[in-house]
Amino acid sequence: MNGSPMPGNIVTVDTTVPVWERFFTVAPLVLIGTRDADGSLDLAPKHMVTPMGWQNYFGFVCTPRHNTCSNIDRSGVFTVSYPKPSQVLVASLAASPRCEHGEKPVIDYLDTFPATEIDGGFAADGYLYFECRHYKTIDGFGENCLVTGEIVAAHVDDACLRRSETDDQETIHDSPLFAYLAPGRFATIDRSNAFPFPESMKR
Repeated sequence: MNGSPMPGNIVTVDTTVPVWERFFTVAPLVLIGTRDADGSLDLAPKHMVTPMGWQNYFGFVCTPRHNTCSNIDRSGVFTVSYPKPSQVLVASLAASPRCEHGEKPVIDYLDTFPATEIDGGFAADGYLYFECRHYKTIDGFGENCLVTGEIVAAHVDDACLRRSETDDQETIHDSPLFAYLAPGRFATIDRSNAFPFPESMKR
């Protein structure tokens, strides 16, 4: 079936190089928590993250070169902390490079608290937290891989919990969400609208 010609305002970008620096996309930003070999907590910011279907599975893109991947391979677990907009500095500091001998001392200055079901930790003052057991890692996305886990425990700031007696917009207005605008920008989401799903739509 032939469609209309491509609109004049649409520009074709070069796919011989990665396209992601040429435009903005909206994504969550999370801190993936793992334990280094010496038992110290590591927190690494990631924005290529997503639920893996409708069940309790979570995934994120990483690279085998990072300690995050080797830590998960060794321990079999990881945590996920969703920061609030007020924590943009925390997320930024977590991206600090490691020292010459592999330490990441900036983590010692961040407020954290322990997970309940696995050996891990979270960044304090976030709004949503997952404790995950490693499910599988899928290699082959260029130099990257997709790390997936099963959520075995989930925790949420009481103010962010959806309730039948509270309008969703009111919840979002009172507890704004952190959005990462790749590449390199962020936004605070405090307004939203209900999506107009067709009545016949099914999962």
